[in-house]
Amino acid sequence: MTGTRIAALGHYQPTKVLTNEDLAGMVDTSDEWITSRVGIKTRYVAGPDEPVDELAAHAGAKALAAAGLVPADIDLVLVATSTAVDRSPNMAARVAARLSMASPAVLDLNVVCAGFTHALAMADHTLRAGAASRALVIGADEMTAIADWTDRSTCVLMGDGAGAAVVESVGPGEQAGVGPVLWGSVPEMSTAVRIEGTPSRFAQDGQSVYRWAVTELPPIARRVCERAGVAPEELGAVVLHQANLRIVEPVARKIGAVNAVVARDVVDSGNTSAASIPMALSKLVARGEVASGAPALLFGFGGNLSYAGQVIRCP
Repeated sequence: MTGTRIAALGHYQPTKVLTNEDLAGMVDTSDEWITSRVGIKTRYVAGPDEPVDELAAHAGAKALAAAGLVPADIDLVLVATSTAVDRSPNMAARVAARLSMASPAVLDLNVVCAGFTHALAMADHTLRAGAASRALVIGADEMTAIADWTDRSTCVLMGDGAGAAVVESVGPGEQAGVGPVLWGSVPEMSTAVRIEGTPSRFAQDGQSVYRWAVTELPPIARRVCERAGVAPEELGAVVLHQANLRIVEPVARKIGAVNAVVARDVVDSGNTSAASIPMALSKLVARGEVASGAPALLFGFGGNLSYAGQVIRCP
């Protein structure tokens, strides 16, 4: 059994930006109403010629380039998404084809907003078991495609994007960069976040998710830190699922991460589901806001109600 680390990150968003003012012309809302309730100012929207796998492939290509690798160096592709249109080929296979990879194993995971942290854990476990040597882990979603544009309480949240991480094995004596995962679910709240129907539409019991997140999430997140042997005050960054600024900021305070940079990408990007954590982390690293090697808490939560978190060392 060996350890693993994140070698590099990448992110990608469509070019079209939808502002709160734009939304005010589409539904009964305003910039003040949206900002005061969720903190979002803008979100990015994919066009009809930009499928999920295209966003994912762009992010993956950027991560590979940042790691100094070529597609043939990857032998496992994991894509976390809940907005794939077709059942087959899956998103991972489509990404592998777009990037002209050799013969990787290709798997999709649908754990909605906690998808990336679940996928990262699966990559870590797979590499530790020796079943692969280097993985491309991607979170990608087009939430605007499943938005109910008549529901002002949810359509204002949605954004599109993708984030990717190259995960590789580390040798004996090297420091592991991906800590133990703590994951689980709350079965009695499994319908609190839903993507159902034909065509599929997003809906949620927002208040129940909010109450769970601000009360139950902080002690779980502290247990993630304990498993990694890192005190909350030692964290260099906290990257929670970017659901709502009114969740992100109080939860980070309750965790006790007093010295950490707190990712607030939700302000610019909205809720991008599985893409939100890798995209936010990639931006923090790209801007130099968190040092290489610094411990960062990643914690995803949302649909099912599933959650998963781990402490990683920033590339």
